[in-house]
Amino acid sequence: MTTTTVSTLRAVALCSASLFLLPAAFAQSNAATPAAPSATEKVDRALREEGNWYASWGYSRQQYSPSDIHVSQPGLGNDFTVRQVTASDFPSSAADSIRSLFQLDFTNPQENVRVGKFMNPEKTFAVEFSLDHTKYNSNMNQVAAVSGTIANQPTNANMVLDPQNFDYALHNGLNHIMVNAVWLHHLAGPQQQAGDLQLISRAGAGILLPHAENTILGRQVQVGPKNDNVCCFSSNDWWQVNGWTAGVEVGVRYRVYKSMYMELTQKLAYGALRGVPVYQGSADQTIWMSEQVLSAGFLF
Repeated sequence: MTTTTVSTLRAVALCSASLFLLPAAFAQSNAATPAAPSATEKVDRALREEGNWYASWGYSRQQYSPSDIHVSQPGLGNDFTVRQVTASDFPSSAADSIRSLFQLDFTNPQENVRVGKFMNPEKTFAVEFSLDHTKYNSNMNQVAAVSGTIANQPTNANMVLDPQNFDYALHNGLNHIMVNAVWLHHLAGPQQQAGDLQLISRAGAGILLPHAENTILGRQVQVGPKNDNVCCFSSNDWWQVNGWTAGVEVGVRYRVYKSMYMELTQKLAYGALRGVPVYQGSADQTIWMSEQVLSAGFLF
């Protein structure tokens, strides 16, 4: 056999072996590099892992921008607007707040509840339920412009808002009940451990569930009683769905222990109140609320 023939046969053998070996090598390469998990698989994994739920409870203060309050009492011939009413919150004293805690009376202070579920393995995005039990009280003895109709007579004058003329409060709760999207961003310290400092932000929307307490032109609203008609859609219910709310919130969360954290946030919310009960009628208004919330929470 000539040298040329031997070289030709060797080349043919190498080519044949390559045809058999390349598919196997390709298969091993694919086996060594599994496909990246899909977004659905990531969410499923996050839902199965432990420590993906959290809950917090805290106190808050609120400030309100001046707002117009429109009152309609058809049976009394009243349809008027009180302009640029100023209002304040009503925080409990320290002693009253402690007493409420021991008595498990969580509707006395201005409290805030958050319950959330992380939706990704990195625990940087969550969906959350929140309740802000805020309070709203018109400031007494302010002078406000009033326009419209009172006792079927047109009016355009100033009124002193006192306990008889106009005492308007959403005092046993101007409750903001919301569903939020929550984002967390690591700032400092060991991640997911004690000492972890995170930036937290929220955006959400929901309903307003207030309890109305007001006296307008000497006539006091009657709702309740609380123990018989608690909630939510009857005109005699203690708390009634009277509008919607939306807001954003930003602050910091600090891990005190691996499963316990403290949170301080600033919230800005807009609310549209419709059909708030007054004597033989209803009131409408829109509000802008600024709120500071200090909470303690657990991960589980």
